[in-house]
Amino acid sequence: MKFDKVLEGRRTIRRYKNEPVEKDEIKKVLKAASLAPSWKNTECWRWYVVTEEKLLEELKQNGLAVQNQPKVENVPCLIVAACETGLSGRDQDGEYASNTIGEGWSYFDTGLAVENLCLEAERLSLGTLIMGIFNEEVVRKMLSIPESQHILAVIALGHPDVEPPMPKRRKLKETAVFFE
Repeated sequence: MKFDKVLEGRRTIRRYKNEPVEKDEIKKVLKAASLAPSWKNTECWRWYVVTEEKLLEELKQNGLAVQNQPKVENVPCLIVAACETGLSGRDQDGEYASNTIGEGWSYFDTGLAVENLCLEAERLSLGTLIMGIFNEEVVRKMLSIPESQHILAVIALGHPDVEPPMPKRRKLKETAVFFE
């Protein structure tokens, strides 16, 4: 699939077929995520991949917000995106560089990796749903995520059971300022 078609085709999927995702496909989306740029190549992102049926159902029921549970009813894979804090945004001496967002670079870098993950999923004809509302304490305990990591999102990965249209997008003149 051509890159422009991948960009145009990626959608938030809120209904999935009851079909498994192959482990090789999961590895491909994680490999794409790992190719994202990061501050001084720190690669601060961490992925927790849940496909085991019992744990998956427990995570859906107890870790996700109530409004997201029906959206992932049939999803065979949840990927928790976390970032190791204290890596991105620092100079060689370990101090935060003089930039405006400091530790925020960890979140920025992980967001870039999540986008790569979602684009590769689209290329593989898989769908994703990025969920930012979840029970952090439950997710952390359930997956033994260390306190040194900040949990950013839970991402559903599966075979879409819907083909949502492209939402209306702002015109470039509304989002970009050119100084020519």
